[in-house]
Amino acid sequence: MKKANNNWRGRNLKKKVLDLLKEDEFDQALETFQNFPARRVINPLFSFLCSTDSQIRWRAIMAVGSVVNNLANQDMESARVVMRRMMWNLNDESGGIGWGLPESMGEIMAQHEGLAQEYAKILMSYIQEDGNLLEHPPLQRGVLWGLGRLAQTRPEMLQDVAPYLHPFLASEDATLRGLAAWILGLLGGSQDKTALAGLENDETEITLFLNGTERNYRISELARKGLKGMQELRN
Repeated sequence: MKKANNNWRGRNLKKKVLDLLKEDEFDQALETFQNFPARRVINPLFSFLCSTDSQIRWRAIMAVGSVVNNLANQDMESARVVMRRMMWNLNDESGGIGWGLPESMGEIMAQHEGLAQEYAKILMSYIQEDGNLLEHPPLQRGVLWGLGRLAQTRPEMLQDVAPYLHPFLASEDATLRGLAAWILGLLGGSQDKTALAGLENDETEITLFLNGTERNYRISELARKGLKGMQELRN
């Protein structure tokens, strides 16, 4: 892959970013993003977090995670600025919606331990009544996905989150039920076995982006995988 051209600006840079997000060999495209100055490429990436094309959206989330991870390894304070920007845009006072931002925070923290140590509790607070609860269901889905992504790499940082996930298991929103089941399975707490067992017969089908692929899952499948994972973690 070619190195990023330092002369790209504005629309040219945004087009190049979009072209990379569409690459067939996306793993190589992620490497190419590292050749761009992070402060310059983060804005066009943010613009694609609300893309109506789900593949572009999820790839933008992955790219944000990769770029900010790389930035944090070079300049931690600049990475904190990006995290604070995302937090601000999730704040009611910002006037924005924050599409894709909780997912991006989770992806960043899954990749960078230092940022996870500093911001994991902030991400958790977005599902807490006594915290910074985001009440809009689509944003709640983003928070749960972000927590699940973090749980895949650093489950020890989320040991206090389970009680806040239990209400989502009974949500009218099927995606929230499925995501909560997925996370609890990753965390493997024996106290959550009964809660997960209640979804073993939930045959509702939802679409999730997990492990780099978007596909359909039945909630019962996620619950059973979670229960199996708990058993495996205890053995």
